[in-house]
Amino acid sequence: MIKRGLHLIERHFEEALSCLGLAVMASCVFLQVIMRYGFNSALQWSEEVAAIAMVWAVYMGAVLCVRERFHIRIMAGVMLLPVKAATAVVVLADAIWLGFSLFMVNISIEYLGVLWTYTSTTPRLGINEFYPQSIVFIGYTLMIVRLIQLYIGWWRGGRRGVPGMRPEHDHKPPEGLNAGGPGR
Repeated sequence: MIKRGLHLIERHFEEALSCLGLAVMASCVFLQVIMRYGFNSALQWSEEVAAIAMVWAVYMGAVLCVRERFHIRIMAGVMLLPVKAATAVVVLADAIWLGFSLFMVNISIEYLGVLWTYTSTTPRLGINEFYPQSIVFIGYTLMIVRLIQLYIGWWRGGRRGVPGMRPEHDHKPPEGLNAGGPGR
């Protein structure tokens, strides 16, 4: 029971937070429109909540894209390469992405340290900026975790094919591009 619950969280964590962020954002914007045009009044907090929810939804969506391998990549070009070359290109790109993510985690730790030391509150909600801004650290840390999970799965799976390649995009170079195939 607990194992199933943990699997459910591991499998749908980013989706749930992204959907929640989008729902909160859309509700706040809709409520603000109703208040402004229907009641000729404005809510003081809804814009701030919508902005925070949007940023959280975007970062959780980015983590989801790492997990599902939906980030923009030039896979059409990579798929033209032989499997070993395609694997090398993807591993190099992921290593660069991992390095950038580690850099952003380091920067976000420094930034959050400043926010913790010199507290600042949001204009309308009055909450410490540390909490909504912590998404940068959380997001990049989760991207690193998901990238590592992907490579652990690839390694345990016998390092077949290109790391993280979705089954529906199985790497098969087109006819004529294989060494010794037609057209060579």
